[in-house]
Order: sequence, then C-alpha cells, then structure tokens
Amino acid sequence: MKLVTFTHNQTTRVGAVVNDWIVDSYGDKNIPSTMVEFLTAGKSALKAMQTLINSEDFRIELPQVKLNAPIARPGKFLGVSLNYADHIAETGREQPEYPSFFTKQSSCIIGDGDTIYQPKVSNKLDYEGELAFIIGKRCRHVPVDKAHQVIAGFTIANDISIRDWQMHSPTMMIGKSFDTAGPLGPWIVTSDEITDPHNLTIKTWVDDELRQNASTNEMLFNCYEMIAYLSQAMTLEPGDIISTGTPSGVGVKMKPRGYLKPGQIVKIEIEGIGALTNHVKAEPDNLATY
Repeated sequence: MKLVTFTHNQTTRVGAVVNDWIVDSYGDKNIPSTMVEFLTAGKSALKAMQTLINSEDFRIELPQVKLNAPIARPGKFLGVSLNYADHIAETGREQPEYPSFFTKQSSCIIGDGDTIYQPKVSNKLDYEGELAFIIGKRCRHVPVDKAHQVIAGFTIANDISIRDWQMHSPTMMIGKSFDTAGPLGPWIVTSDEITDPHNLTIKTWVDDELRQNASTNEMLFNCYEMIAYLSQAMTLEPGDIISTGTPSGVGVKMKPRGYLKPGQIVKIEIEGIGALTNHVKAEPDNLATY
C-alpha cells in the first residue's frame, strides 16, 4: 500500500495511491486525517483503507491533488551519518563503531515537488539521497530480529545539508535543519510491500547527471540494527522518521564542488518506492517574518 498525505479542495487528509488515483479517506470517517494518527491506529486503519481500495469508490485523479510530505511534523526526525562504506571512503573518515545519529528539525520537511531554497547565508547547498523508514509502533528495547515488526513503511529522503553551517557544531543539527532541507516522499510504501529494504537500488540525479548510484546492501548499519540501537536509549513512536545515510557521490566531494544551484532539479529514485523530485531556487526576500 502507498500511503499519502494530500491536499484537495483546501483540505488535507490521508489517502492511498492506486495507479493514477488517490483513494480518499473521506470515504470512511473513522480513518484518522493525519498520518501520525493513522499509523498510531495500526491494523484497524490499514484494514479500513484496504476496504476503500477494494471498493473502487472515493477516488480522485492524482493530478488533481497536491501530494504533501507523508508526515509533516514527526515527533523525531533522525539521520545517521557515515553509513555507506564508499561514502566513508570519500570523506576520508574511519568507519564508526556505532551508528552516529543527528537530529533534523521537523520544520525543515517539505514534500515531493516542493522547492528547496538555497539559503541567503550560504552557497554550499548539498543533496544526500537516502532511504528512510517510519516507525509504526511505540517501542523500546527492540531486539534486532524483531525490529522489522515496528516499521510501518519506507519513503525517500533528501538529507539536504548546508555544508559550512553543518560544521559549525559537532551535532551538525543546524546545517541539517534549514527550512526546506528535509524533502520526503512522495509516499510511504508499507513494509509488507518491501521484501528486503537492504537490497534496493538508490540513485540521485542533479538535472540529467547521475550523481549517486548504489544499493542499500552497502549500509554499514542496517535498518533493524538502527532500531535496536536507538530503542535502547529512547522510546520510538509512530511517525518517527529515521533516514539511513547516503552513499558516495555527494556534491561536497566532487572536483570541482557539485553544490546545488538555483534552477537545478534534484531527483532521487529508490527501487520499489518511486521518485522524489524537487526544484532548487534562491531563498526569496519575502520569507522574513519578523
């Protein structure tokens, strides 16, 4: 099942994508209107959505809706750094003994087709194509062999990084959390449809240039190991997003540097999920709100 958050006629709610149609949760008033509430409801919500899919009613043509980020305000939005051997090699760093996580503030999240802004304070705007997974059950102390049971599904993340601001602090948080630095989408593919999340092709294009081309089987720490590690320290909750790191080919390591520029298009494609596409523009003056 492909779960989406969409806007139609100025109303935002949850739905599912079937071919070129949105199956509209408006058809069942018991289906929660936000994705976090939907995931929290668990099997009952999924069953209700499947019933709507089977009915072939309450459908809207896909071009008539705006697809939003699947989850706009997760409780946690975490990324892991240095998780692909080839990316570690291009940075010249040593392989970490433990997964190294950072926080992206949820206000950075945008959806498929939304604009990535090159900030006024930096021209070192970089992309990182990544597989992300979404927690579907409240959990703590999850063993590796049970971790697949708490994943609701998978989506695509672009871990946009403002490289100079990223280096202002060892936590990297500010450089990872600029507004529009968290493209997600276009939907969540439920975990039952992803046979092996650790054997998916991941590719990133900037305009027509293929910059990243790898497989998720190159991860140093896999999704289940990340869950086991994190859940020893904190309770994971429905809607939490964990982005799993990027392979080699990031702009900062190109010669010359391949930073994103206004006018360019970034497209990330992951096998079994789809594609996440965003345009780059200069940050406009009218965003000031003081």
